[in-house]
This record gives sequence, structure tokens and C-alpha cells, in this order.
Amino acid sequence: MQISDILTPDRILCHVQVSSKKRIFEYFSKLLATETLSLTSHTIFDSLLARERLGSTGLGRGIAIPHARVAQCHVTLAAFLHLEKGINFEGIDNQPVDLLFALVVPEKSTEEHLKILSQLATMFRDNEFCEKLRNTDDCLKKFDLLTHWKPSLDLV
Repeated sequence: MQISDILTPDRILCHVQVSSKKRIFEYFSKLLATETLSLTSHTIFDSLLARERLGSTGLGRGIAIPHARVAQCHVTLAAFLHLEKGINFEGIDNQPVDLLFALVVPEKSTEEHLKILSQLATMFRDNEFCEKLRNTDDCLKKFDLLTHWKPSLDLV
């Protein structure tokens, strides 16, 4: 599955001002619930929060990938936020997080979930790519970067 299969330009927000994880999950919940009748923003919020309680989805270096498997979900959905100012996300390096990619998948899609998470982890390990995301002001350009990213040879 490609990022372009699960992310739309409408589910990318730039220059977002938040002060907590809870507010981030509220943003993601609303973005992800807009394109599906089977999910409510409340269900998505609760699922993201429940997963986060198991352990932080902060990867370090200012990146987090909140994700959840949801029973009422029938298709994989993604959203992206670039925060105006990084916030504490309790990541492994305790650095403020400013780039967040949320993922919601059907409850029974364990293998697909793990493959996408692996792809995202590889993508966000690419320091040059992350700097391009941070230095691009336009949300459509960020969408283009996210959906056209290819791993460099040193990341494979």
C-alpha cells in the first residue's frame, strides 16, 4: 500500500498550534472521520488515546506516528499535522514533536498495519526528508513530499 492510497490533501494541516497530545488527537479524529460514515471522531479519538496509553508513539527527532486499529473502520486512513511549535509527546528522546502522521486501520488488518508502520518509520528516519517537510510551508507541497517519498539506498 502506498501513502497516496491512504492520505489526501484534505487530511494535512500545517502551522497547527496545540499544547497537548489530547488536542492533537482531537485534530486527527476530526480529520480522519470526515471521509467515512462508519467512524465517528469520538471513536477515533478513543482508539488513538487507548493506543497511546500503551506507550508513546513518539519516535524521536520531533516525529510521532499515533496509530490504532479500530473495529468500525473499513478502510485504512491517514492524516498529517505539522505543528507551529513542537510539544512534549513523551518520545524516546524527550524532544518536542512537530511532525505527526496518524494512521487508523481496520481491526483485523494486523499485517497491513505493521507494513505501513514500518514504511512510515523508514520514511521518518530519513533526516533530509524530514528537513524538507519542516522547511516547506505549503500543505500541498508537503502532501507531494509524503506521497512521492522513495527510500534512499542508505535507508533500505
